[in-house]
Formats: sequence, C-alpha cells, structure tokens
Amino acid sequence: MKIVTWNINGIRTFKNGIKTTLDSFDADIICVQETKVTRDLLDEKTAVVDGYNSYFSFSRGRSGYSGVATYCKDSATPFLAEEGLTGLLANQGEAVGCYGDQVELSSEELLALDNEGRAVITQHHFIGTDGPQKLTVINVYCPRADPDKPERKQYKLQFYRLLQCRAETMLSSGSHVIVLGDVNTSHPPIDHCDPDDADNCEDNPGRKWLNHFLFGTAEKNTKDELKEISQKSASGGKFVDSFRHFHPKRSNAFTCWSTLTGARQTNYGTRIDYIFADRCLVKSAFICVDIMPEVEGSDHCPVWAQLSCTLQASPKFPPLCTRHMPEFTGRQQKLSRFFVKVSEKDRVFKDSEESLPGSQDTGGILENLNPVVQENSVAKKRPTCREKDTNAHKAKRSKQMKTESNAKGSLLAFFKPKQTPLIPSSGNLSLKPTESSQDSPDSESDTRSCPGNVQTETSLSMITEMETENQDEVEGESTSIDKSKDCKKGPCTGFWKAVLHGPPQPPLCETHNETCVLRTEKAGPNLGRQFFVCARPQGHPSNSQARCNFFAWVDKGK
Repeated sequence: MKIVTWNINGIRTFKNGIKTTLDSFDADIICVQETKVTRDLLDEKTAVVDGYNSYFSFSRGRSGYSGVATYCKDSATPFLAEEGLTGLLANQGEAVGCYGDQVELSSEELLALDNEGRAVITQHHFIGTDGPQKLTVINVYCPRADPDKPERKQYKLQFYRLLQCRAETMLSSGSHVIVLGDVNTSHPPIDHCDPDDADNCEDNPGRKWLNHFLFGTAEKNTKDELKEISQKSASGGKFVDSFRHFHPKRSNAFTCWSTLTGARQTNYGTRIDYIFADRCLVKSAFICVDIMPEVEGSDHCPVWAQLSCTLQASPKFPPLCTRHMPEFTGRQQKLSRFFVKVSEKDRVFKDSEESLPGSQDTGGILENLNPVVQENSVAKKRPTCREKDTNAHKAKRSKQMKTESNAKGSLLAFFKPKQTPLIPSSGNLSLKPTESSQDSPDSESDTRSCPGNVQTETSLSMITEMETENQDEVEGESTSIDKSKDCKKGPCTGFWKAVLHGPPQPPLCETHNETCVLRTEKAGPNLGRQFFVCARPQGHPSNSQARCNFFAWVDKGK
C-alpha cells in the first residue's frame, strides 16, 4: 500500500489532467489539501475520475479558500467516509464515529472548526499479521495563525486539540490511525531553514502541541505544561513522525517554500507536511517514507509512505463519495420535468409563437391570436367617417411638421450665425439684412430701433470672426491639426508626466551589483509602502548565490 499527501494550492495545479497526476503517484490513497473549490464550482472532471473514488470537504463561508479531498483507487475503496472532525456534518449511519470528549468547546465553536473544510476521514480494512484490521486515515489542512489576528491563534489551537482528541479516540477503539496533511507548523529546528530567525521557535504553541502529540517529545515540555496537557487530552505521545522515524538526522528536507521570494531555488523553506501514524503501525507496516521536492505546481511538494499491508476494497462507495452527488450520478431529472403541464390553450399560443417572426413581441402575438370578430366572421375593422376625418387631420398635421423640419435644416444650423451681406457706404459701414417673407414686423422694428454704433460694432466683430473661420477653412485644416498636435505634445504631455511619473528607477544591490526588484509591504504599520530588495531568490545568509541584505524604501516624492 502506498499513500501520498500534497498541498496542491488550488485544484488548477492539475494542469495535465487530474487522472494523469494521480496515476503518476502510483498510490492507493492520495490526500490533497487547499483545493480552493466549493461545492457549486466542483466539476465532474475533478470529482469523478476513472479508476478512483473521491471524498471532498468544502469551505462553507468563503469561496476559493481551504478545502481538502481524498482520492482512493477503486481497489482501495473505503468502507466509511466522513467530512469534518466534530461529527456535526455527518449523517446518521454514515459516520466513522469515535468523537471523544468535546465538552470544552461550544456547539458554535465546533461548527466553526468544520465550516472551513479542513478534514476528511476515510476508514479502510486490511489484512495484517494479526488478521483483519481497520485503518483510519485523517486528511487535514490545519489553520494558519495570522499574527495580526489573535482569534486565529485560538482557532488553530482548538483545531489541534480537536484533531488529537478524535485521533486518540479512534486509536482507543481498536483502529490504526494515520494523520497526514499540511499541519502548518514545523516541529524540530531541523525542519526550519533558519531556526534562529523563527519567531519563538521553542515557545511556539503549535510546536508545544506537537511535543505532546508525538511520541518521545513530551519530555521537552515543563512540568506545568505536562500538567495542562494531561488535563486537555487523554494521553500524549501516541503518534510518530514517520519521516523522522526513517530519516532522524536528515537536514534541508523541506516541503514548503515561499513563492514570493523564489526560495525554492535555494531550498530555503520549512517542513510542515507530515505523515503521522500510531507507533504500532509504524513498527509493523511502514517500509519507507520520503518527500518529492522535484514535483512542482505548488508551493508545497508531496510526501509519500510505503506500507507492507494490502487494503481490501469495499463492495460499494460510501455515501460521502462524489459519485453519489446528484449532479454526477447520471440520473438527473430531465429538463422538461422542471416545467408545469401546459393547457391546450397555452399550447396553441406556444405553437403560434414559434411560427411567428422572432422580432414580433408578445403584445403583437396576442393581438394576432385574438382578431376582431364581426357577425361570426373574422374581418378587419373599417373606420367610421369621423375616424376618417381624424386620420386625415393627423396625416395633414404630420406632413406639415415634416415640411417645417426639413426647412429648418440640420441641427448644426441652429448654432451658426446667419451670414449677412455688407453694403459699404460713405464714411461708415452699415448692415442691411436681407428681408425674408417670414420675418415678423416686430423683429424689423426692433432692428431699426437699435443704435447704429452698437449694431455696427457687433456686426463687425461677428463678420471678422466669420471671415477668420472661413479663411482657416479655405486655406486648409493643417493649422488646427498642428495646434492639436502641439497641445498633445506640449502642455498636456507635461501635465501627465508630472502627475503620472511612473515607477521609480530601481537601484543596484551592493553585493551583486544587479538591478533590484520593487516590492510592496502587505501588512503592518508600513502597509502599502514600496521598497527595493535584491532580485535573487531568498536563501540562507551563508549562501553567496542567494539574496543579499540590500533594502531601500521608496521615497513618496519620487
């Protein structure tokens, strides 16, 4: 039997097809974390894979977040499967059971621990040295403690305690237990790229929990901590870190790297992906455990374990299996069943609607289906004499309005001044507008009553402007075009350059004399502030090929 765990950082990691990736592991059970898919976005290609049966847990309050899934070969089909650790998401008769003592947590806290889709449990049967035995596999994606959110630290510790309670209760019931996945805490200093820089390496609450969850490490806790541990759990130290069991002194065996700093190139990471198992199972069945840093596609790499036991397949898939989801069963209701039975009258209307042109609206369809009936015959209603007069009047008025509209010309004519000819006289210039048959006597008397000087000055300025415009149009449009180009190249360009000055010029790092990269602070008091760092990937300070210590803030004025 072979089992694999991998934080895939999104179901889109399977670029070459999910079946191809699963087959490449040649494993009986493949557990993945951080699927970032919800029930409504799960497609059949991902949920139903030929030769495998899958079991998902989804985040219920946030899309594109968390989520775990367990894929089992059909030859390793589990007998039971359950979502979550609390039992609140399981149906009666379908649960794995063995929940332990959960009195310390309220019902709201228990529901919150399962609402983020962080655990899937499958229970298998195998033939061991002592005959038929049970094996329970707990696939988990443990929470991350955000330093800026103290409540998430408490949430993480509650999840740890609930996980330990469930695993130990199952172990006490007679089943072997494997707990695997992304634990989000590196345990001993050897599992961290730079333990000296790790914040509170020995005092980290996650490491303290691992000290009493794993066998042989509880003595690292103080007497007061051991007393607190004994009060919160049945007993500690019942599980083994299988990788360290086979590789106790192996260093630089990391499973997670920062993609932002390119730390995978220099192997500057941490080991936070584990395969834990009960001590008895490790001694009797585990053959080898190792990591697969050569497998890319995520910021994590897979971890695998080989066991000597052979799983027995269940004759049927558990109810949690995705093959039982209504959208993937292949027995969905037909689309016609979602519509009510139509009457004969509505059917006639539907047939007529399909036969009519698509541009005809519903009102027109109803009108065509209900024509005017006169003397038991379908006929077109004839207008009366009064209606004829009314229609004639409307037609005449419409024709008159159309004629007036044509006489007015285009819209541009309303904004252009009327051109009037100039008749020179001795001494002064005076305007004699051309009279029109439509000019009213009132307007003519108003023009005569205006003072001559004012009329002359206004007319002269208007004529001068018109002549200038006409001259520009006659001589060519190159002048206006050149002015427009000069505007774009001149003041406009200068203005936008002053406002949008672009990114600052990157400096050269002092050690490598290479162009630096621009970064933005994502948290803390300097949120949003930009800075320059060395462009090389992050690595240990002793690595000359890694990033140097160059750092420079970007001035706001630049």
